[in-house]
Formats: sequence, structure tokens, C-alpha cells
Amino acid sequence: MATTPQMVWHWLPFEQLNTVQLYQAMQLRQRVFVLEQTCAFQDADGIDLHAWHVLGYLPNGELGAYARIVPPGKAFEYPSIGRVVTAPELRGNGAGYELMQQAMAQAARLFPECAIKIGAQAHLQRFYGRFGFQAVGDLYDEDGISHIQMIAPPLR
Repeated sequence: MATTPQMVWHWLPFEQLNTVQLYQAMQLRQRVFVLEQTCAFQDADGIDLHAWHVLGYLPNGELGAYARIVPPGKAFEYPSIGRVVTAPELRGNGAGYELMQQAMAQAARLFPECAIKIGAQAHLQRFYGRFGFQAVGDLYDEDGISHIQMIAPPLR
């Protein structure tokens, strides 16, 4: 496994994102979720307005990783982490793991003592399991991709 390029992390609520950061986040999400995964869906779903955004920047200034942290009641009854994405060229070098570490730590700061719930692509269950997530319920189809809900206990 190659080493992860050193990323600089930013955690911002929606209203503090500048237009370039928002554009970069939407561009990376569309590059992966819409183009690579050929998934036509409404990415701008209104939840971004309520979320905290975790942005991982490469030394060259490009956005390499992104996730959003959603308060309880907006996607699930628990706080959640979603739109977890790394640039394709960074996969296999630990960037996704680092992104989830950052997102989990920020979620614990924002929502202490709360479990975290995600709607994970089913093939990523082992990856999310590394962060304490366990599958709950049955597989379901979301935009043509098999998903499963997973919950992680509060970080201690």
C-alpha cells in the first residue's frame, strides 16, 4: 500500500464554506457518485445546508477527500456521516481510512455520547466495520446500488 499524501483537514458548517470549497466538494462528489458509479440521483438534496463538511486537501491544493456530518433528524434519528468520497487516484493508500478517522472524531466532538448511523454501500461493510460500525436491518437498493444501514457506538 502506498503512503497517503499529507492532507490538510478543514471542518466547516455549510454557511462557512466559500464558493471554491463548495464547488470542489460538489465536483468530487459528482465525479465519483454520478460519473464513476453511473448513478443518476439528486446529490444536492438539501441536507448539505444543515451539515458539517469535512474537506481533505492535498499539498497541491486539490480536494482529495470529503464527507459530511449530518445532525440527528436530518437523515436518520442519529447523527450520520455521508457522501464519504476520496478521489479515485488516492484509493488504496489510506486516504479513505484517514477521512473516516477525521469524520468520526469531528462527529464525536459535535455530538458527544451519540451513536453514528450511516447508509453504507453494501460492499464497504468491512471498511466501515473497522470504525466500529455494525450492520442493522436488511440490504436495500438506493439509486441502483445495494446499501445497508450501519451503526457505530459513541466514541469514548
